[in-house]
Amino acid sequence: MYSHAVCPALSGLPEVKITASQDKILEGGNLTFVCEVEGSPTLTVRWQTEALHSHFFTKLQESRDSALELVLYLTNVSSKDNLHNLTCEAENQAGPGERMVQLDIEFPVRIIFLNNAVPQHHWCFPFAVDGNPEPNITWLYNGKKLNETRYIYTQPIVDSGDGSEKHGCLFLDKPTHVNNGNYTLIVENKLGRDEATALGFFMHNPFDNFEGVIPCPTNKSDMDVTENPESRMYLVYVAVGLGVFACKLLLIMVLVVYKCGHHSKFGIHRSSVLGKEDDLAVSLRFMNFGTSPPSSDEDSGLSSFVENPQYFCSIIKDKDMCVQHIKRQDIVLKWELGEGAFGKVYLAECANLSPDNDKMLVAIKTLKDANESTRQDFQREAELLTVLQHQHIVRFYGVCTDGEPLAMVFEYMRHGDLNRFLRAHGPDAHILDESKMPPLGELTLPQMLHIAAQIASGMVYLASLHFVHRDLATRNCLVGEGLVVKIGDFGMSRDIYSTDYYRVGGRTMLPIRWMPPESIMYRKFTTESDIWSFGVVLWEIFTYGKQPWYQLSNSEAIECITQGRELERPRTCPKEVYLLMQGCWQREPQQRMVMKDIHSRLLALVKNPPVYLDILG
Repeated sequence: MYSHAVCPALSGLPEVKITASQDKILEGGNLTFVCEVEGSPTLTVRWQTEALHSHFFTKLQESRDSALELVLYLTNVSSKDNLHNLTCEAENQAGPGERMVQLDIEFPVRIIFLNNAVPQHHWCFPFAVDGNPEPNITWLYNGKKLNETRYIYTQPIVDSGDGSEKHGCLFLDKPTHVNNGNYTLIVENKLGRDEATALGFFMHNPFDNFEGVIPCPTNKSDMDVTENPESRMYLVYVAVGLGVFACKLLLIMVLVVYKCGHHSKFGIHRSSVLGKEDDLAVSLRFMNFGTSPPSSDEDSGLSSFVENPQYFCSIIKDKDMCVQHIKRQDIVLKWELGEGAFGKVYLAECANLSPDNDKMLVAIKTLKDANESTRQDFQREAELLTVLQHQHIVRFYGVCTDGEPLAMVFEYMRHGDLNRFLRAHGPDAHILDESKMPPLGELTLPQMLHIAAQIASGMVYLASLHFVHRDLATRNCLVGEGLVVKIGDFGMSRDIYSTDYYRVGGRTMLPIRWMPPESIMYRKFTTESDIWSFGVVLWEIFTYGKQPWYQLSNSEAIECITQGRELERPRTCPKEVYLLMQGCWQREPQQRMVMKDIHSRLLALVKNPPVYLDILG
């Protein structure tokens, strides 16, 4: 600091001007800044130099018009001072005045650090660079140029707050084994170039024994998997649920065979299917029903079912039943969605699956470490899933058995589970939405009736085959394009919706808020218990996804249900719909409405929605 005292006299605030010898300079050069101060009397004038890294000195002089000039000389300027704000301050009895100028020091680009990939929200290669002019950034993947897409891209570079240093991240959205490898960061400006390489290892190759896996597409014409954050948030829950639904359907189909008086071709006895209540507690679980020896007329291997390259066939209930075979090279993994005891679940693209589409998004469930027993279970499950064909049941496309691991292919439902969908389209959506997206708009009464009728349609189909779902809830229904709703079973819902389940004993998790008294007290699950659950689903729909008995603890909810209390009528629920709910909640199972009648009543309401809608006060 340099101070200069003068005789006091009345005057205004000092006027400060700064002139520079040049606008910008290369690192190592010299710069001169002149701070000219007008106004009398001036008590002090100074340059703020405390944060400077460059060498400097100052000199006070008078200009031709008697103004004070404090000259700042910078020598061998350092790039650490780039974008540093230089301030000249002056003060007299009237008060202070100041002026600021920013240093513009050019220097070659350099990489401060590049770290190996780390899991953050998805995966990220953190890096920091410095340089002036600002560098251009490109990436190599295993030595070849990496084309950035909506799934692999550089996050916006941000200032670190320390000069020109900038921090960023190469962002990978759910990478798989095909993305493993070396990632090289190259930075360039007109004064230089720098590069560094980091390793990305995201997962082991699930197809180690097969050479035909196609890498994920990397051009901008890739299929649009997620158009908005809402869709992306659902992806994990959608595909994983499809896999677990297969397990439940096998259990249910075995009940059909038993009830229809046929001996199980697969040697699966009723006791082995119904003996374990812990089936409800297992997420992402591949079937484990191989407790009984196969019958004498059963082929114990899977090989006989792949003689035809497009289908493998068997006989079930005296009918030819062919499971579609999907070629491994037609499957392109997008990313891993979950893992369970049976193997992993992936979101994928599948070619040649439909004559109307070149590629389709699907969910792939794989079977790891397949022994003879689990391969037989895989075969049986595929046969049984192929039997179930309904527009409101999640669709099973087929299997892939050429090489390891064995895989099942299910449809993909874009908008995820119905519970989240209802909440996102309810009156409190703007409060619950963390993405700060604009409100999606509330569902209308006709739309809610349409949703309910579709679920009822699927349940009529399951009931006609004597299938018992046991966990019907909006979290276990999926929403696709055009408000198409289908019944599934979300294995991950016991984690994502953990408060919806009540732990009994060891691993058993029961959805008690959706269960009738006989299921809670005696663990009895029937078509009639599914009807009770459907009544609760109706209540969920007309409360935009609220949890039944949300104001009560699990034990208090159990007490209310077993004592015969009913959920209150939702504020925006027509009387006609609430009467349907009450028809589902009759204490005696045989007194409950049958699903076919419920479906018919809902269809009638869809065609002629109630004109007057009661709003409870």
